[in-house]
Amino acid sequence: MTRSLKKGPFVEARLLKKIKGKKAPEVGVIKTWSRRSQISPEMVGFRFGVHNGKQHIEVLVTEEMVGHRLGEFSPTKKFHRHGGKMQKELEQKKRESEISTAKAAKTAGEGK
Repeated sequence: MTRSLKKGPFVEARLLKKIKGKKAPEVGVIKTWSRRSQISPEMVGFRFGVHNGKQHIEVLVTEEMVGHRLGEFSPTKKFHRHGGKMQKELEQKKRESEISTAKAAKTAGEGK
């Protein structure tokens, strides 16, 4: 469910206070734990360190991000890989092709 239009977007007051009257390059990375704050037009160009539960992920705010929330750009779960027999076969083929290209490059280098 979206937030009511009459209330306006939610932006943490501390975040606005940190960027008010400053230019983006001179501030550096602004650390925040407020993943729920919406990105406002005043934030464009600033770098935010958005906490994902373990560390701060650096996010450079662009114009396309206005209206989204800061937490959308700092994933909380790390994707490892899909498993299974098929995945192992694909990885094995990839390794073999890398080895063959490395050998070809090595023999081409020795021939000169």
